[in-house]
Order: sequence, then structure tokens, then C-alpha cells
Amino acid sequence: MKSKGNLLFAAFALLSIVLLILWQLCFPDAGSPYLAAAGVMLLSLLGFFVSYERSAPGAREIALAASLVALAVVSRAVFYLVPQFKPIAAVVVVSGACLGARRGYIVGALSAFLSNFIFGQGVWTPFQMAALGLVGFFAGLLFARGVKSRWSLALAGFALAFFVYGAVADLSSVLAMQSRLTLSGTLAVYIAGAPFSAAFGGATALFLFLFGKPLINKLSRVIAKYGILEG
Repeated sequence: MKSKGNLLFAAFALLSIVLLILWQLCFPDAGSPYLAAAGVMLLSLLGFFVSYERSAPGAREIALAASLVALAVVSRAVFYLVPQFKPIAAVVVVSGACLGARRGYIVGALSAFLSNFIFGQGVWTPFQMAALGLVGFFAGLLFARGVKSRWSLALAGFALAFFVYGAVADLSSVLAMQSRLTLSGTLAVYIAGAPFSAAFGGATALFLFLFGKPLINKLSRVIAKYGILEG
């Protein structure tokens, strides 16, 4: 049942990315990024609740997820003056590892949306929401059986931030900077963005190596003590 729920949720996440691409291709000068962001969240929440059939998350679960979203937003805001060196993806990875893939996606998508009220909203916002959401989703899948070591956590964080986040977030630049999509133009955009993705991945790996395991251990104790994820 859990694997079927994850597959359903992944299908909704993929659908949101496809719709974002179509939105940018078909309506490049029209449509509000807030509307697109709302669409991403709607599909995310729809997948979340459908996968739970008729059940709904409890108040403690919502409170913990909201706290992690707040922590992710603050962690990005604190490093406002340091380009790309942000721990937000590290917090999302921890969220996915502790709360599971689907909740990790919700934490990631909400964190990107809310933190952009500080860093600036735009057509890139829904792409960043989907990108950071997928970081949390894949972290939940990778660490479904627990985190073995600081090194595995850090390496996974770098890979998720560099490849998953970089690939999806840079889609907004690919679509915005080319009037006619070409392979060479797309590769040029991704190559130009690679150093920024590498810096973001390095920051994610560093924060996970230093603080990831202690934070996961504390959250796991809270989850077990209050039975937050029971059922």
C-alpha cells in the first residue's frame, strides 16, 4: 500500500512538472506564477490525500511538518547574503528521511514557495517548488530504512541538490531563455548553471554532514515518543 501511494504521488509530481513546461511554452507572457505555484501545491496535496485514501494527517503531524517548513525557510533567509550557500535543501532531505517521501515533497514545495517571499517570486517559483519537493520525495525513498552514516547522508544530499534540484529548477531558465528549444541551447543553459548547482549541492552536503544525523535522531525520538506517524 505504501509503495502504491508513493507511485501515485510521484505521478502527480511528474504531472505538475509537465503542466509547468506546457505553461511556459504556451503562455510565456501570460499567467501568474502564483497561479502556477498554487497548481503545483494542489497536485501535491491531491496526491498526498488520495494516497491516504480517506484518512487525513493528524494535528501533531501537521505541526511537525509546519515546523520543518519554518526551519527550512529560516535556514535560507539566514544565509541571504551568501549566493547558493543555503541549507534549505538539507532541511528538506532531513524532512524526507524522517517523515517519508510524500511528506518530504510537501515540506520541500512549501519551503520554496514561502522562502521566495523573501528572495523574490517569479516564473521560477513553481519550478523551484517542484524541484525542492522532489528532493524531499527522493530523500524519503533513499532513507526509508534509516540513515547509515554521515557520509551517505551528505553524498545523497549533494546528488539530490545537484542533479534533481538543478535539473528541474533550471528548466525555468531553459524555457525562458529560448524562443525555440534546441539541444545546444538547452545544454548551454545547464552547463552555465552547473557551478551554481554544485555550490548548492556542496552547501547541502556540508550541512548534512555536520548537523544531519543529530537532527534526524532528535526528530525520530519525537516522532516515536508522540506516535506522530502511527497508521
